[in-house]
Amino acid sequence: MKIQERIVHLGEFYQLDFEMSFAVQEDVFKVIETVIPNVFKANTVWKVEEGEFLRIPYNEAMEKYGTDKPDLRNPLIITDLTDVFKDTEFNSFKDKTVKAIAVGNMQDTSRKFFDKMSEYAVEELRAKGLAWVKIDDTNNLTGGISKFINETQKDEILNKTNASINSAIFFVADEKNKACKIAGDVRIKLGEELDLLEKDIYKFCLIVDFPMYELSDEGTIDFNHNPFSMPQGGMEALLNKDPLEIYAYQYDLVCNGYELASGAVRNHDQEIMVKAFEIAGYTEEDVKERFGALFNAFSYGTPPHAGAAPGIDRIIMLLAKENNIREVIAFPKNKKARDLLMNAPSKVFDKQLKEVHIKLELDENK
Repeated sequence: MKIQERIVHLGEFYQLDFEMSFAVQEDVFKVIETVIPNVFKANTVWKVEEGEFLRIPYNEAMEKYGTDKPDLRNPLIITDLTDVFKDTEFNSFKDKTVKAIAVGNMQDTSRKFFDKMSEYAVEELRAKGLAWVKIDDTNNLTGGISKFINETQKDEILNKTNASINSAIFFVADEKNKACKIAGDVRIKLGEELDLLEKDIYKFCLIVDFPMYELSDEGTIDFNHNPFSMPQGGMEALLNKDPLEIYAYQYDLVCNGYELASGAVRNHDQEIMVKAFEIAGYTEEDVKERFGALFNAFSYGTPPHAGAAPGIDRIIMLLAKENNIREVIAFPKNKKARDLLMNAPSKVFDKQLKEVHIKLELDENK
C-alpha cells in the first residue's frame, strides 16, 4: 500500500491517498472501516459508529435523502409520491415529480413555522413552493393543500409515508432532479429547526454504485463522476448495456452529512479505457493526446488497483465540532480565492514573470 500526502491550492486542502494493488472494492472498505473509526475514537468523547458501515447505492441516497452526502443522524426520510398524484388536477403537482417528508409530533406547531419553511424553500432554494398538510387526531388531513387531496390519495399518502396522527407532511413538486435536491435541503432544514438530529455521535455510511454516465445539458452522454474508474461489468457492460444503466466502482465515505473520502477501483485496462471514453464521445486519438501518460502506463501491465483519499481538513472540522471548514484552515480564502491575512495573491512584477517564462498579452481596448 502506498500512502501519499497531497496539498492543493488555491482551494487548499490536505488528503491522504492510499492505493492498493490487486485489491477490490471491499478491500478498500475494510481499511476505511478500521482506520477512520479509530482516528475518531482517539480524538473525541462522542460515540463513534464501528463495524461495517451502511452501504447506500447512489440512486437510493438521492431518492431517500435528496443528496449523496446524507446525514444519518437525521431520522427524516423522503418518500416519492409521484404515482399517487399521476392523475391529479391540482396544477402545482400535475405532471411533476412529487416528493414528501413526514414529520411526527407536529400537533402544537404554529402556522408561522409552516410559513417560515415555505419562505425558506422559495427564497433560499428557489423552489416553486413548499406544500404541506397536517394529520389531526381523527387521522384526517387539515390545513395547507388538504382540500386538493381526495380520500384515495390520502390513504396512499399515509401508507407510503407511514405518517401517523399529529404528524405533518411537506411536499415538493418539480422536475425529478430539482425535486430530489430541494426535498433534500428541506429535510436538512427540518432536522435543524426541529432539533431532530441524534446528539454526540459520528455516523458513517458508504455511498456506492455511482452511475458511470449521465446526460449532459445538451442531451449527450457524459461521465457522471470519475472517468478513470472501472465500470461494473467491465468491457461486457460497455458493449451491451445502456450507458445510463452502467454503474462504476466508485464510492464516497460520508459522516454526519459531509463527504470524508472519495475513491474507486481504478480502470487499469487500455481497451476498457478507450471504450469508456468512446461512449462519452472521445476517439482513441483523443485519449492518447489528453491522457497519454496514463494510457502509456497501462501498456506496461498495470495491476488491478483500488484506493481512496480521506480529507484531513474535513475530519478535523468534524472532530472540532465546526460546521465550516474555514475554521480549521490556517489561511482560509474568501469567495474570490484571496487570502486576506497575507493579502495574496498580490501584484506580480515583470521580473518575476520573466523568471518563469510567462508573457502577458493585455488587450489595450479593455
